[in-house]
Amino acid sequence: MALTDTQIKQAKPSDKDQWLTDQQGLRLLIKPNGSKYWRLKYRFKGRQKTLALGVYPSVSLKQARQKVAEAKQLLAEDRDPSAQKRVEKHQARVNIDLSFAAVAEEWWNHQKGTWTEDHANRVWTRLRDNTFPRIGQRPIADLHPQDVIAIVRDIEERDAMDVAQRVLQDIRRVCRYAVQVGKLTHNPAIELTGILRSRKSNHRASLPREELPGFLKELDLYQKRGRILTKLAIQLLILTFVRPGELRCARWEEFDFESALWRIPGDRMKMGTDHIVPLSSQALSALEELKSLTGQYSLLFPSERERARPMSDNTMRKAIFKMGWDGSQEGRSKANPHGFRATASSILNETGFNPDAIERQLSHMERNGVRAAYTHHARYMDERKEMMQWWANYLDEMRGSGKVVPIFAQQS
Repeated sequence: MALTDTQIKQAKPSDKDQWLTDQQGLRLLIKPNGSKYWRLKYRFKGRQKTLALGVYPSVSLKQARQKVAEAKQLLAEDRDPSAQKRVEKHQARVNIDLSFAAVAEEWWNHQKGTWTEDHANRVWTRLRDNTFPRIGQRPIADLHPQDVIAIVRDIEERDAMDVAQRVLQDIRRVCRYAVQVGKLTHNPAIELTGILRSRKSNHRASLPREELPGFLKELDLYQKRGRILTKLAIQLLILTFVRPGELRCARWEEFDFESALWRIPGDRMKMGTDHIVPLSSQALSALEELKSLTGQYSLLFPSERERARPMSDNTMRKAIFKMGWDGSQEGRSKANPHGFRATASSILNETGFNPDAIERQLSHMERNGVRAAYTHHARYMDERKEMMQWWANYLDEMRGSGKVVPIFAQQS
């Protein structure tokens, strides 16, 4: 007589093993602790054997009967279901060991000794966050160029062109390593040179001077509909006009409040050299407010999910778009976290500040060897301190009235 779900649910354990019989050799073992296991009793080449089919209710009665049908098919083909299950388990373990995530971790462990700790962590975070959700559990041998292209296109849709380029390079290096150690016969990313979309001149949209007052007023209201941490991040990004990644990964140990200086180590800078950011009184006030929120952590802007990691590179962009500066509203330009660097540079140059001091504050390293020899992280420091305080005052004026008279005359 066939079992029913009601019978199985109502079956109570006793002080010894119990068996409930279904059909086609399917049985349910009920242990004294209440656990229920599906078993199939069958004969193969004259020997009595038992096949484990899973645990109830994870494997339902219907699913257990389907497994019986599959086992019967194997027996009809003169194949032992138990042997086939062992083969499948082994293959599953092999697939895990040869998954893209496993090979990527092996490659990263192989390489990280040649990198600084911060760089190694950046590489791993970038690779994990951008590739594992899509291909992490896939056997690396099953990857095709279109899989890689899909990942790159997803990143490009976030307007993170630099990240797209680096992730493509990371995937290429992981696959090259897999070829070298015999886990892959061909690198699916090797022929993808040129696949990245061309940068548009406005991909890092910057706000024009006349739209700053409206943006700053909207930012003041953001805490009513968003996270105060995100508001402070955008506020500090505008006040310091550093690159978004330099701010997201900022650590409290880098800040000298007494001297009003932020020293960013070279291993976190695009050009690989130390960078000093003079802090205006407004920036210091924002940092004091922030310290009451995250001062107990190493990072100024830790992730909500994992405090040892920085906030996502997309957090500020999403907040700016949420405020209405995504380019879809008439009369409003599209704003981008990186674009505040261009906005600050344009206004400071128009105001008459020393262009060399502005470039140094933007951490633009001279490529020319002669001039680079004179470019130092502390160069033009007095001018830069004055400039950063003027910039913060300027933003306050813009937020208040939108009418600001530059304090410096245009230089010829």
